[in-house]
Amino acid sequence: MMNKSQICPRFEKAITMLSQRWTGLIIFQLLSGPQRFCTIEASIGISGRVLSERLKDLENQGIVRREVFPETPVRIEYSLTIKGIALEPILREIEVWSKAWLEEENH
Repeated sequence: MMNKSQICPRFEKAITMLSQRWTGLIIFQLLSGPQRFCTIEASIGISGRVLSERLKDLENQGIVRREVFPETPVRIEYSLTIKGIALEPILREIEVWSKAWLEEENH
């Protein structure tokens, strides 16, 4: 078993960030391109308050970009930055692993 002191602090920070509730799903959702708040909210089934918090966190970490279009009404879109897009291979591998190893839940 690995000693905590042997785990790279950057790796630990990355795992902590990705394991925060909803974060991985938001990033995965944005892999398909820029989306509006309501689209992300509906596709994931997350509350607006929590989504707003997570998007702000991801924006502060340089993973998500928020773009405001000065239209009437104002349109706001969220997209991944280069740093966010760099997570795609990791999330795609988790997707492959989950299909191979996790059973689907019957709702």
